[in-house]
Amino acid sequence: MRGQSEDQSHMFLYMTLEQRVPADHPLRAVRELVREVLKAMDHDFRKLYARAGRPSIPPEQLLSALLLQGCFGVRSERLLMEQMGYNLMYRWFVGLPADGPAWDATTFTKNRERLQKGDIFNRFMDRLLNHEKVKALLSDEHFSVDGTLIQAWASHKSFKPKDDQDSDGENFHGTKRRNDTHASTTDPDSLLYRKSQGQESTLCYMGHAVMENRHGLVVAGMVTHANGTAERKASLRMLKKIARKKKRRITAGADKAYDTKDHVADLRANNITPHVAQNDTNRRSAIDNRTTRHAGYGISQNKCKMIECVFGLGKQHGTMRKAKLRGITNVAGHFMLNLIGYNLIRIPKLLAATG
Repeated sequence: MRGQSEDQSHMFLYMTLEQRVPADHPLRAVRELVREVLKAMDHDFRKLYARAGRPSIPPEQLLSALLLQGCFGVRSERLLMEQMGYNLMYRWFVGLPADGPAWDATTFTKNRERLQKGDIFNRFMDRLLNHEKVKALLSDEHFSVDGTLIQAWASHKSFKPKDDQDSDGENFHGTKRRNDTHASTTDPDSLLYRKSQGQESTLCYMGHAVMENRHGLVVAGMVTHANGTAERKASLRMLKKIARKKKRRITAGADKAYDTKDHVADLRANNITPHVAQNDTNRRSAIDNRTTRHAGYGISQNKCKMIECVFGLGKQHGTMRKAKLRGITNVAGHFMLNLIGYNLIRIPKLLAATG
């Protein structure tokens, strides 16, 4: 019998968002983990908000929405709010009722900036990694580090001479442009950079991540200006912090870009064994036999390739490929959300596999 098509909606709907999300949906395990971490951050949230005044967007719901943006690659916060209006799964994950209004995009952005200034994203990462179930998955001594370029939300036409910002930026072909004489009028924090010979220069930032080698989870991340020494300086800064926290010697796997005499010496001086790939093309490598003769060096070299999965997922499915915000602070915030999203996708699978 043919069913009848009715355009008239029901006056009352007897349903819950919980019923609309499949019981085996991957986001269920992620949501449970996120809520446990957010509950532990109650004191951190209390310090950011006044006790009196008009209520703002609950920080737990705001941060949950930002994690969805990173995991599903929603390109802007305005589009995210549009999705919040009709996507029932998003509402279920965040904790919005099915018949409640979505937030205003401008209000959402202002509240997101409040969380950024309060360093909430980094605090969430720390709480997640110190979760009783997650902590057992992490290595205490073996790590890998790498960096990637993040395209800035600025065009070549905005890259103009600093002493003549009103000049026409369209006719730049054939002219020499340098970061010390030119700057972007759209995003002054971005720099013109190319990662290797033969590639085009782009206005960009550089994101850096440290991964533990046991299960490939990200344990630290940061964004810097893009230049030739940014990868080594950022890695040293993050690894030093980890070595001090662990109070023991750690190993750090990396690619050939980190094979310089001064960087290797700095790592060793800070209780870090450099398992860096040897760059002996027309030069002498700073990594000698006292490092390469150990079996752990080869293991670190194999493990450190896993960090490319972090950047690959963030650029293919997240918002890491090209920043949709301007300024290094905003870009760093979204970069950290992508790293957290990668961990949240991996952790439930690892917990299920380890029993």
